[in-house]
Amino acid sequence: MTAPDKEHRKRGRIAAFLLAVDAWLDSSLYEAGFKAREIWETLTIFFRRFRVSGWRRGIVEVASEAFTFGAAGSVIMLALALPAFEDTTGDWRAQGDFAVTFLDRYGNEIGQRGILQRDSVPVDEMPDHVIKAVLATEDRRFFEHYGIDFIGLFRAVSENVRANSVVQGGSSITQQLAKNLFLSNERTLERKIKEAFLSVWLECNLSKKQILQLYLDRSYMGGGTFGIEAAADFYFGKSVKDLNLAEAAMLAGLFKAPTKYAPHVNLPAARARANVVLTNLVDAGFMTEGQVLSARLHPATVVDRGERKSPDYYLDWAFDEVKRIAAKSGQHSLVAHTTFDANIQAAAEESLEFNLRQFGKDYRVSQGAIVVIETNGAVRAIVGGRDYGESQFNRATKALRQPGSSFKPYVYATAMEHGLTPDSIVSGAPVSWGNWHPGNYNGASAGRMTVTTALVKSINTVPVRLAKDMLGIAPIKAMAEAMGVESPLGSHKTMVLGTSGMTVMDQATGYSVFAQDGMVGSRHGITQLVTHTGEVIYDFAKDATPPHRVLSEKALQYMNSMLVQVPVIGTARRAALPGIVSGGKTGTSQSYRDAWYVGFTGNYTAAVWLGNDDYSPTNKMTGGALPAMVWQRLMAYAHQNIELKPIPGIDHPYVDAEVAAKAEAAEKKRAEKEAADAEAARPPVLSSNTTRTLREMTILFQSAPNLADPPEPETLSAL
Repeated sequence: MTAPDKEHRKRGRIAAFLLAVDAWLDSSLYEAGFKAREIWETLTIFFRRFRVSGWRRGIVEVASEAFTFGAAGSVIMLALALPAFEDTTGDWRAQGDFAVTFLDRYGNEIGQRGILQRDSVPVDEMPDHVIKAVLATEDRRFFEHYGIDFIGLFRAVSENVRANSVVQGGSSITQQLAKNLFLSNERTLERKIKEAFLSVWLECNLSKKQILQLYLDRSYMGGGTFGIEAAADFYFGKSVKDLNLAEAAMLAGLFKAPTKYAPHVNLPAARARANVVLTNLVDAGFMTEGQVLSARLHPATVVDRGERKSPDYYLDWAFDEVKRIAAKSGQHSLVAHTTFDANIQAAAEESLEFNLRQFGKDYRVSQGAIVVIETNGAVRAIVGGRDYGESQFNRATKALRQPGSSFKPYVYATAMEHGLTPDSIVSGAPVSWGNWHPGNYNGASAGRMTVTTALVKSINTVPVRLAKDMLGIAPIKAMAEAMGVESPLGSHKTMVLGTSGMTVMDQATGYSVFAQDGMVGSRHGITQLVTHTGEVIYDFAKDATPPHRVLSEKALQYMNSMLVQVPVIGTARRAALPGIVSGGKTGTSQSYRDAWYVGFTGNYTAAVWLGNDDYSPTNKMTGGALPAMVWQRLMAYAHQNIELKPIPGIDHPYVDAEVAAKAEAAEKKRAEKEAADAEAARPPVLSSNTTRTLREMTILFQSAPNLADPPEPETLSAL
């Protein structure tokens, strides 16, 4: 056979094989399709048995939609739950094994932390009437719900609507425990969502008895005590095991408002609240009226503790400082000598409460926080809110709020280090940075001006232009952090106008650099830690890292010479201290949600924040209004009968003549307007003839007592 024939035969075999494969594929696909159609037809016939019509079809459609939305809702619920469950990853059961007694700067005991939280009595060993009093008041259906009591919530809402005020709370004991263990008291939707998920998580991981035990051991009970056993000892000098019904009712009434109803502070209010608890016991069916009658007739009497007021916000912060310092010492039972000053603390609390009572409703503001630092770095006072009993969340050290224009000194300090001076001319014209077009307050326009004018008048466009064209974001962020800001600052360009959240402690620390000659690193609340045997394990004077310079002497002089003009001719005239030189800066965040004034003298630095826990806007409150007034009242007291120290670098302050002239003219115009308004409001002065006529009429009526009726109006008109 020739080679061409062989090649031809080979190709024939390949072609035959390919044709066979093609035939097999065609037949297989045909058979598979036919089989699939048979199966589909079989399934169709099978499911036709379940086909419904009429009203049943409506039910099926609704169920199908419910399943679809339920699946989507489950995905959303999971997304919302994940942030809440992140809080459970740590050792949330641990209370810390430190027992610390705190002393103020003069050696007086001001409170304890740690040990009062560890004294615990098992629920099974507590008297039955103690448990019933707590459940009747806080969560009657505790053993029936699974973390969230919807029936109790509906009842509370109904009662509150009927009373037109908040008379009952809807949170279960599990929800309250979740808040105490993992969350803050901020009134935000995010916090309530987390609280709900964490409540269910606690119910899944703990028994009802364990939840109740943690609740009774961890709740704040007033007087600096945590837990019902510590409260029983503090108020009645006995263990919770020995409480009678009247005493149990009084303690059960503290969970709602421990400061308001603390019996050592307001015994009548505590007894009235205890009577409400007894009524709750009867209403819940836990006891009869006859069983509680004796407790009503013989209310509890507390151990005399005097008027001791515990600086709880300060102690919470100082306790964290102790744990940080003593973590590696191996010592856990300690006495902490602090920098706390009771007089300055009382003045700070009084100033905040006074101004909020006077003007809080007008400005629609309900909360505030203050930190006071002496020039040597000693933290003298911390106000973390209006009422520690109502909310243990420390707004001074934990709340991140937008500082607004009070952040600008960090920008200008960076600019001073890069060669600018207070007399440098800058443009205040509109500026655009990408898609961002910041404007000035009330849309005011500005031209060329000095840096001093820009800072004193709080022009927004100038620091933005400096950051955009000269400095950049990174150096400004680095300067703020170097000056003591510990809060995480964003790197977005809007940061230069104070959009990154900061704490009040951050602001007080940062501004104290201006009062401390450009030095940082001296802030402290603990001066010494000693054991009960007298062993010193920490001494700030010896063990702390020495302060270091962050602002050059020239930059410090420039900054202080400008900042001292803000209370005189700038945005903070309400903060001016008569006869005392001070400097500072106001700040107002977007939509008036936060208002600040941070200021300093040669003696003290104080940061004041005002706002609302739910981030709702105030009534156009600026930093130069209520915060400046709170600061002024506090600092006026703090500077009484002390040696006034000068602010570094203001022997020859830079004063912008143009700004000073305009401020003087505005002040003169304001005074003239007030005088004119007072003149217009003054009652008209009667002429001598009119006065004589009225005198004669008075004599006439007095000498004619038998007149049946007074003269007619026409007669008086004629007279």
